[in-house]
Amino acid sequence: MAPARRANKARAKVNLSLRIAGRRPDGYHELESLVVFPDTGDGLTAEPAPDLTLDIEGPFADGLTDEADNLVLRAARALRAETGCGKGASIVLDKWLPVASGIGGGSADAAAALHLLNDLWETGLDGEALARIGLGLGADVPVCLDAAPAFMTGIGERVARLPALPDFVLLLVNPGMSVATGEVFARLDAAPVKEDREATPPPSFAMLDALLQWLARHPNDLEAPAMDVAPAIGLVLRKLDGLPGALLSRMSGSGATCFAIFSDRNAAQDALSTLSADCPDWWCVAAPVVTG
Repeated sequence: MAPARRANKARAKVNLSLRIAGRRPDGYHELESLVVFPDTGDGLTAEPAPDLTLDIEGPFADGLTDEADNLVLRAARALRAETGCGKGASIVLDKWLPVASGIGGGSADAAAALHLLNDLWETGLDGEALARIGLGLGADVPVCLDAAPAFMTGIGERVARLPALPDFVLLLVNPGMSVATGEVFARLDAAPVKEDREATPPPSFAMLDALLQWLARHPNDLEAPAMDVAPAIGLVLRKLDGLPGALLSRMSGSGATCFAIFSDRNAAQDALSTLSADCPDWWCVAAPVVTG
């Protein structure tokens, strides 16, 4: 018999690039984004229970105390509605990622919850069905279900898994602030999307140099409007640019978390030590990217 308690990791989602192709008639934005998942994130556990409950602990638990309907619970209810399952679960979310910080913490938590409860409740849904449920919860949830390098298009619902990327390490930095995605998009002057627009094909990289060259041509279009909302993002990027061994620095998602790319773990750890000593109140984590 399988153990009753299940555990899963909700890895951070980092947008290495994020191009906005235009605004759709329904108000959503068409995007193209190269997404990776460093080996750091929140933790979830679930075990059978008469009712459906969620406890939140960890360093960033306080950021979710005022949330009326956490994405984890919404994911659980959506899975029950889809399958007709009437079972309960006692879920614990160990919150290690900053809230509303541009690295997909809530979406990753929802994706991990779908996997956990699909297994715990033995509902037997395949990846396609889970992705359909996930999209109803948020545009980033489908890519977080696989938690592997991918190229996202549409509003995030079209996910093309990438071949294995070269190994590299990300230093993630947040200056201790949340940024509302809606505020950032409100400052983005996006033209209506062209119906005959040709989609960019998913890229492929054999070497880290090729990835860096591609990223130099594909920035994050939300970076400038996000800095209008939160000028501290500019300070973070300048700090990252000045770290020895940093190959490229950029903001992820709609901010305020930024990242720098390093070729190896030792260089990233040295940079982490330097930045943590200089800015002790900032959240800083160095983690290798899951490339397979």
